[in-house]
Amino acid sequence: MSALPNETKGTPGAAAAPMISVRGLTKAIGPQEILRGVDLDVAKGETLVIIGRSGGGKSVLLKHLVGLMQPDAGEIWIEGENIIGLSERKLAAIRRKVGILFQGGALFDSMTVEENIAFPLREAGERDPRVIRQKVDEMLEVIELEGQHDKMPVNLSGGMKKRVGLARSIIRRPSCVLYDEPTAGLDPVVSDSINHLIRRLQKRFHVTSIVVTHDMKSAFHIADHIDYLHEGRIYFHGTSAELQRSPDPLLQDFLLGRSEASAPPEERTNPEAVVASARA
Repeated sequence: MSALPNETKGTPGAAAAPMISVRGLTKAIGPQEILRGVDLDVAKGETLVIIGRSGGGKSVLLKHLVGLMQPDAGEIWIEGENIIGLSERKLAAIRRKVGILFQGGALFDSMTVEENIAFPLREAGERDPRVIRQKVDEMLEVIELEGQHDKMPVNLSGGMKKRVGLARSIIRRPSCVLYDEPTAGLDPVVSDSINHLIRRLQKRFHVTSIVVTHDMKSAFHIADHIDYLHEGRIYFHGTSAELQRSPDPLLQDFLLGRSEASAPPEERTNPEAVVASARA
């Protein structure tokens, strides 16, 4: 097996290899090229936010990271192993390292909150009810839903469903969590609570996080770095501050939600005006 990209061997003080590394990832669906050579690195314990226009391939990229889709070309390295072409058995071992929170929470309607959260444990063969209850209790404490064991999904708010889905995704302590639009459909107050929860999980469990979102307030709050996916490639990589300061018209248009380059001249030439509008 070839060495992981960016890995430096035998060099004192060399930077550690990224937990996740993507190189030259391409994917076409029918005649449409969705990913056209994606390269990205995510350090251990980092929160990377991926932004971009709808239909630009962000969710497709997430599905590749857990092996739900196979690329036409390229490599995906997770903790030093290239997952492309792995057998289902080996891929299952990789998936245990990666939790995923889907947009709607993807809860089982016929199961209680406790049963939903405990599902991955039972799938993994855990049968001791005391162990299961202890771990579910811990997860409910983490997501601030103590005592909600017996509620059914139909009786949960959108924000509560997201929290339960997140608890289910982390109960087996994955190294990385992927979030697909975690604040979609939530009001600003609930969205803010989800943002704080993502940050709290990063600090408490030292998880690596990749978050796909259109919510720029959320992105600025949780991101260590932000990648802008445009026309199938990573167009921008940097911190929130670097994105906000960028004078690039394409990035300005996205931050302001402009469908065409029709901003007043002062905004086109003054990045601070763009930042003020994006924060408003």
